[in-house]
Amino acid sequence: MNAPATSAAPKVGFVSLGCPKALTDSELILTQLSAEGYQTSKTFDGADLVIVNTCGFIDDAVKESLDTIGEALAENGRVIVTGCLGARQGDDGGNMVQNIHPSVLAVTGPHATHEVMEAVHKHLPKPHDPFVDLVPAQGIKLTPRHYAYLKISEGCNHRCTFCIIPSMRGDLVSRPIGDVLTEARKLFEAGVKELLVVSQDTSAYGVDVKYRTGFWDGKPVKTRMFDLVRELGELAKGFGAWVRLHYVYPYPHVDEVLPLMAEGLVLPYLDVPLQHSHPDVLRRMKRPASGERNQERIQQWRDVCPELVVRSTFIAGFPGETEEEFAHLLDFVREAQIDRAGCFAYSPVTGAAANELANPVPDELREERRARFMAVAEAVSAERLQRRVGATMQVLVDSAPGMGKKGGVGRSYADAPEIDGTVRLLPPQKISKTLKVGEFTKARIVAAEGHDLVAMPV
Repeated sequence: MNAPATSAAPKVGFVSLGCPKALTDSELILTQLSAEGYQTSKTFDGADLVIVNTCGFIDDAVKESLDTIGEALAENGRVIVTGCLGARQGDDGGNMVQNIHPSVLAVTGPHATHEVMEAVHKHLPKPHDPFVDLVPAQGIKLTPRHYAYLKISEGCNHRCTFCIIPSMRGDLVSRPIGDVLTEARKLFEAGVKELLVVSQDTSAYGVDVKYRTGFWDGKPVKTRMFDLVRELGELAKGFGAWVRLHYVYPYPHVDEVLPLMAEGLVLPYLDVPLQHSHPDVLRRMKRPASGERNQERIQQWRDVCPELVVRSTFIAGFPGETEEEFAHLLDFVREAQIDRAGCFAYSPVTGAAANELANPVPDELREERRARFMAVAEAVSAERLQRRVGATMQVLVDSAPGMGKKGGVGRSYADAPEIDGTVRLLPPQKISKTLKVGEFTKARIVAAEGHDLVAMPV
């Protein structure tokens, strides 16, 4: 007797836009879809419906999200929208996405895996016999196998005047420390060699639960940034892996983490979103922490850990910014020796309090200041990169065609994926030397080119 024919599993197309926090939301949804037996795809072709995870922060991101939703509707017709844009109101007080694209099947806000799955179940009933065992323990990841983002909290307690993220993602909600460490261990066990810690405010981890004591592996651990970073570092050490910290606000207690970096437990790298340097601009931005002391704090960090690399982002042309205040920012970048800096020309965001501030800076001047900032920042970065020439560094290999016989591309501890520079690896001089994606190699730095380094594997 022939076995009865089985129908193909329903197929869900998936598009993920926005920041690493949104990426981790996408990974949770994809993991649940796979656990329930759905096929997933990065394209619309042949999909029974499409999920678009949106970004709604700045105007360019809103446009990209709305355009992607429109494209998905045109090519597929059955679209579920999630993410930050899904939480934004339109001019009439209704939902922005539904106002512009009324034919979408459903709209949810960010970190809404349950709501998204409810919509999927309604419009595309789940398969009768899910193959749960086919889902890897670490879940479905959108990053290469050797690095992954680890989100430790959701939301933000700050009310910066240029930002509307709290209105979309809510106030700070820290994940239980046992859950975070369990996920980290699963990722390391799956072969991850670099764990990138992300959140809206990594330094505030545990504030919402008053740093309560949790449990992991039968031992008490406080829900606190220092304790989390220490445990992650100890865990990573057993797998020979890196831990990199992002979105670290410069609160005084961050000082406690620098000795962990100095002893090699976590990477000596801090992504600190400073945004500006002038006290008056920072007050108009309603930035947390003592912004006026940032230069002093960075110097103290470097005294404890001389190898520290600081990356940051800044805003040029914020409402009311004078030429004197902007010159203060340029001086700060030079004197603080910011290793990696990005800059946005201020862009009004619908619903942001900064829109009501006096003396907006003209568009042309905003762009001109952004360009001047980047010229200074790139000169500082190039000078600091030049100091690396002659050093031997550990490099994590991201690309190595033909086992690296013709060279490859990797990153040092100073380079976060996709936002910093890379290390161009030359063909090894030793015939026996090979390079493998996802593994470390020692390399001697022979040159600096722009934002990148050139190195010889040794």
